[in-house]
Amino acid sequence: MKPHLGSLRRRFTSLLAALTFSVLAITGILAFVRPFSIQIVGLHALVGFLFIILVGFHLANNIRPLKKYIRSLAVWVALATTAALTGFILLEPRPVKALLGLSANIGPALDRFEMSKDALVYQYSPADNYKMALTLKMGNVFDPENPPQVAIWLENQGAYHIKTLRSPDSNHAERLPYWQYKVKGWEKAKQEAEDGLDLHALSGATPNGSFDPADYILPADPENPMPYQLLIEIDQAGDAHESIVDQPSLVYSVEIDNAYPKTFQVLERCSATKKANLSHFCGALRRGAPNLQPRQTVSKCPLFVRCNA
Repeated sequence: MKPHLGSLRRRFTSLLAALTFSVLAITGILAFVRPFSIQIVGLHALVGFLFIILVGFHLANNIRPLKKYIRSLAVWVALATTAALTGFILLEPRPVKALLGLSANIGPALDRFEMSKDALVYQYSPADNYKMALTLKMGNVFDPENPPQVAIWLENQGAYHIKTLRSPDSNHAERLPYWQYKVKGWEKAKQEAEDGLDLHALSGATPNGSFDPADYILPADPENPMPYQLLIEIDQAGDAHESIVDQPSLVYSVEIDNAYPKTFQVLERCSATKKANLSHFCGALRRGAPNLQPRQTVSKCPLFVRCNA
């Protein structure tokens, strides 16, 4: 005896719903135990929408039996239990926070770094209402198989390092000596602060001298933001020029002021670096004047930064 068409439809819908739920369960577990992955989260979300549609078909196929459940006290107890559990988890009491703390998924990355054949793009978004995009157009020497080393960081108006947004590969950090110089100064200042030394007595008060990145990027008082500098140091290995076998790294900078949140700015080249002359280089950088042998072969176009608050 052949099964009724309605019976086949119910079986197919139930089986498909069960298999879809298994995908939801697996991707849910993966999203919890693994670092954030847009592929896993995207799969979980899209399959979730499909599961909702299948649940609708399942309800339509079994409307008569479900009417009997609605008259039962068990339905209302189950609904109340589900609502209570949902509210309990949303409030995130200490047990829930402890459980969530076991997850390896800390959310999407604050920044994204992409390199194509002719451009480098860095995007930084520490909050929903703040987005920064840095674009570098590459020159003829650029080799995608041997990409340049890049460091991106922020400084206050006293020219002190406050936050590194992107570090170079640990094996090639020495190719970016100015960034290294700045980080070492930052680490020294932190150590001195931990030792209880008076930094202002050592170096003198500096304008806009907070070392907390949040004071600049996401100020507590949006009406009185503090300007800061964004710097990028870049070095392409093997970029010979005339008698120079491997030219020094280049440093670009731009001042960012959250008082003008939607701006499109061009970064200025500060100078090329030499390990032996960093102290002189730092003074020239603050004045925005190049003082060492420049290089023209890495970047054929200016760097652009766009900050949207």
